[in-house]
Amino acid sequence: MSQAASRVRGTGRTSYHHGDLPNALADAATEMARVGGPDAIVLRAAARAAGVSAAAAYRHFADHDELLQVVRERAIDALGAAMRTSLDAGQPLADPAAESLRRMHALGRAYIDFALTNPGLFRTAFCRPDSPVPDVADKIASRRPYALVSGVLDELVEHGVLDAARRPGAEISAWAAVHGLATLLVDGPLALLTEEQREMAIDRHSEFVLNGITGPR
Repeated sequence: MSQAASRVRGTGRTSYHHGDLPNALADAATEMARVGGPDAIVLRAAARAAGVSAAAAYRHFADHDELLQVVRERAIDALGAAMRTSLDAGQPLADPAAESLRRMHALGRAYIDFALTNPGLFRTAFCRPDSPVPDVADKIASRRPYALVSGVLDELVEHGVLDAARRPGAEISAWAAVHGLATLLVDGPLALLTEEQREMAIDRHSEFVLNGITGPR
């Protein structure tokens, strides 16, 4: 929660004060998304949680879509932060090539773990906006998850693991592979797997993706 909002003991409501209503509304909406995904975000409900009238909320967010966009950005940032933490947490390997592969594996695992731990935010991060997004290619490229994958792919090329000729567009293939498994585990038939089966699926998927990266063209 921001400093502009605090929990009121015993009520479960978020009390707005100190004049930062937009963040208080976004905080409330983010909690809604965390629990119920993008469909749970309601501007009037966020206003109630922040302890203000709907009219006050509409002075900062014209409609539901504007509030949803802010929460989507927060969810994507949270995913990027989890991926960044995974890169910093592991023990670096002495061999640069092996280290770049370890880092790619860490990114994929962090992505899937975020989806499993925060399914509501994961769904919100990738829900489709109702309004067209201008400069969509630039928007995607600037996303923290995309940028992190791009950086590690560059490391793979630098250390001779990935053929430079196969580098262009590799972010999309790597992202699609990991996102596909994450989605199947959260909302698809793979959600029915036991924990042991799920771990095996994740490990085999990682092996499959890394073999694809390091294999011949």
